[in-house]
Amino acid sequence: MKSLVAPLTKLIVFALVTIVATGILAATIASVGGGGGTKFHAIFSDVTSLNEGDDVRIAGVRVGQVDKIAIVNDREARVTFSLEQRDWIPAGATATIRFRNLVGQRYIALAEGESKQGMKMTAGETIPLERTRPAVNLTTLFDGFRPLFQTLSADDVNKLSYQIIQVFQGEAGTVSDLVRSTASLTNTIADKDRVIGAVIDNLNTVLATVDERDRQLDSLLVNTQALVSGLAADRDTVGSAVQSLAGLTDAVSDVLEPTRPSISQSITALEQVSSTLNANRDDLDKVLETLPVKLEKLGRVASYGSWFQFYLCGIDIVAGPGSIPYLNLPTGLPTVNQPIYTNAAQRCTQDGMQELQGR
Repeated sequence: MKSLVAPLTKLIVFALVTIVATGILAATIASVGGGGGTKFHAIFSDVTSLNEGDDVRIAGVRVGQVDKIAIVNDREARVTFSLEQRDWIPAGATATIRFRNLVGQRYIALAEGESKQGMKMTAGETIPLERTRPAVNLTTLFDGFRPLFQTLSADDVNKLSYQIIQVFQGEAGTVSDLVRSTASLTNTIADKDRVIGAVIDNLNTVLATVDERDRQLDSLLVNTQALVSGLAADRDTVGSAVQSLAGLTDAVSDVLEPTRPSISQSITALEQVSSTLNANRDDLDKVLETLPVKLEKLGRVASYGSWFQFYLCGIDIVAGPGSIPYLNLPTGLPTVNQPIYTNAAQRCTQDGMQELQGR
């Protein structure tokens, strides 16, 4: 029997502590007070969703609770509330029903007011209707924002809704903050709307163009199918050609690789020549204009006698390494001598040239 005393005592203590803690927690959650305190009354035109046990706050601090709600004059509501540790309120006090959260819970906010400064209201007195304000009608308010809410995400809707409630209750934020938030969300939607509108317009243009050229499109598809079928039939030949093209590319690369420095120098020299010709274009134009006249006069003078001793034995084109700076032919290539004209006269032979030089 002695062995059961200690466990039984512990069980009873645990049960009592649990019951007390549960009661305290339930009272805290339900905002249930002891029912004492100084009682006051307030007349409201609308107390929708205000319940007994809801908070009464001053400057955001809970100071009491709603005790009773009753109808008076067939169209008004009389709210009885009690204040803890306070036996008076300012004579010009105002009472406003505000939203506690988006779930719909309300509370009464008391403020000092501007009238009857220095005077007091004692227990049992009533705040008249002209100094009370009901809660904001969310149905009417949110109906005006319904088109905006339909385009927003759930998080944006909750954030904007809570800010709207705070602003219209005067509890936090300003109208300018609300306008900025609404403008930001509206601009985001408007930007997306413009993008979607532009896409739809462009798509309409594309579809209209395709509709106008449906025959050409059909022909294009048929020809494309024929081309693909032909390529598929000749895939072995095409593959061989691609391999040969790769070999040709390698060969051309091997040929051009040693000539790259010379080509670079030639391009540099060509730039210098072009710059020089451009700088002296006036003189060059004058030479080109007078050259035919001078050549004609020179030809007439030469036709009357042996004034010029020239005898053309042959013309050759030599391709290969040169010695002129920047304008040389590609290096590393064999020299090629290509005769264009050859005179068979005796004086053009090697013996004839030596005989002329001996004279």
